Amino acid sequence: MPLNRRNFLGRTAATGAGVALAGSAGVAGAGPAVARGSDRGKRRYAFTVMGTTDLHGNVFNWDYFTDAEFDDKAHNDVGLAKISTLVNQVREAKGRRNTLLIDAGDTIQGTQLSYYYAKVDPITRKHGPVHPMAQAMNAIGYDAAALGNHEFNYGIPVLRKFEEQCDFPLLGANALDAKTQRPAFAPYVMKRVRTPFGRDVKVAVLGLTNPGIAIWDKANVQGKMTFPGLEEQAAKWVPRLRSMGADVVIVSAHSGSSGTSSYGDQLPHVENAAALVAEQVPGIDAILVGHAHTEIPEYRVANKKTGKEVVLSEPLKWGQRLTLFDFGLVWERGCWRVESVSAKVLNSNTVPEDKKITGLLRDEHEKVVAYVNQVIGTSTAAMSAAEAPYKDTPIIDFINHVQAETVRGALAGTAYASLPVLSQASCFSRTAAVPAGKVTIREVAGLYPFENTLEARVLTGAQLREYLEFSARYYVRTAAGGAVDPAKLTNAESIPDYNYDAVSGLSYEIDIAKAPGARISKLSFGGRPLDDAAQFVLAVNNYRASGGGNFPHIARAKQVWANPEEIRNTIISWVKARGSIDVGGFASVDWKLTRDGAPVF
Repeated sequence: MPLNRRNFLGRTAATGAGVALAGSAGVAGAGPAVARGSDRGKRRYAFTVMGTTDLHGNVFNWDYFTDAEFDDKAHNDVGLAKISTLVNQVREAKGRRNTLLIDAGDTIQGTQLSYYYAKVDPITRKHGPVHPMAQAMNAIGYDAAALGNHEFNYGIPVLRKFEEQCDFPLLGANALDAKTQRPAFAPYVMKRVRTPFGRDVKVAVLGLTNPGIAIWDKANVQGKMTFPGLEEQAAKWVPRLRSMGADVVIVSAHSGSSGTSSYGDQLPHVENAAALVAEQVPGIDAILVGHAHTEIPEYRVANKKTGKEVVLSEPLKWGQRLTLFDFGLVWERGCWRVESVSAKVLNSNTVPEDKKITGLLRDEHEKVVAYVNQVIGTSTAAMSAAEAPYKDTPIIDFINHVQAETVRGALAGTAYASLPVLSQASCFSRTAAVPAGKVTIREVAGLYPFENTLEARVLTGAQLREYLEFSARYYVRTAAGGAVDPAKLTNAESIPDYNYDAVSGLSYEIDIAKAPGARISKLSFGGRPLDDAAQFVLAVNNYRASGGGNFPHIARAKQVWANPEEIRNTIISWVKARGSIDVGGFASVDWKLTRDGAPVF
């Protein structure tokens, strides 16, 4: 039966029921195939499931931080308008009714477009707007989307309103109501794809989200929802879906395939568990992978119990790629059996934007462009993040300056007011820049694209030393002598830029000729060697404080203050209040890379 949104929304939180959706009547381009020998007379049918993931608020091929068309070194394009064109091409080639379209999460956070409709003109206000991502995905015709961890960044009310505005279900079999331990969202959707042979193909899509939500968005979900492991919940739901007559089972998982976690042992669940689900849970045909922001056209994993291969695919983030799962089915013994599965990705930079989508959201786009181009102050000098991953640069000093000043003000008059305040910051975008002269919202917001909030935690000198050693793993070990190529110096062990922290308030050197764990030298505070027993307050973002990146000590350190406002907004408010960024007031070189004591730069 067709999905009734009112009934669905009314029952998901209470019952966690799956959603049954009927497929369209009739199908084009699929006909019977007659084979020779033992296959003679067997009926076959083929259909395609398209998938996106980690769209992160991208509708237009536009960078709101640079106020220009999006571009990168590989000349990728982004946005649902591009995806829509690819989807239309696939539907035309294969027959619309031979296709489904799903997503693997992280939809409503990431751009200033999505931020604007969560915070500036929120969708939750009375008679408020419809979220641009809901409008675009509805117009394109999505069949389902798994919940991503960033869906919870703006709080559950925003997520529920977004869910209400979508014409498709948001799936999360392992997002449970904290009191009842029943699914708080629909665990699955069952789609019927009609064939020329009279017997529909029942396609089940099971949605799984990331257990790290319990840590990363603790303030929004604690006491309200719990997030058990993907393998556990897949093992519970896949047999049920098969018993309900599912011919094909697809998992849409907001979880990478590496089997690793960035939050260590704080939860007994794996963050990037998609491959483990394929290995451990029989009955799955394919997994749409998300969360890791990597491109995996096709990855085959053998199930340990059955030996059957499960096909995984992860399309690149932000709408840069569209995954195609092609299924071949054969009619045997009164049911459809999956005979073959393959996957590939299409590049969105090969097609123009769909004018239907850009036209639909042109007003919203222009409103946000006007908002981010508001001038909020001036800067005495230009600042760039281009060299921030390997040099102490003023642009990172600026973030740390604002964070430390904010924490000092918050702790004034408390028992912790006498402790020195340090601050951590990462290079979130190597293209971030603040010009000399007039400064706009978008330029300041570009320093901090994530929705992180600010906390204050107490650490000892010894703990800070270990923290810095852990951070310094980011650099590739490089012997002394010879030239250094900055392009090959960072991201050792695939550590992303956002998991390298520079700490202000201390002075130190990082010797990249030495092995990780023995790189920090000349560590001092106030001109003297750091006292391991001394106590410090560290201004730190909530992602790091909650265990993101698995840095030592910080997740268990005493919290002495927390701010619900995004750090990005704290910086914007700071600039508005002062009217000018005096770069000379905070810029200094307090850390540097060395090799056997000799500076690298």
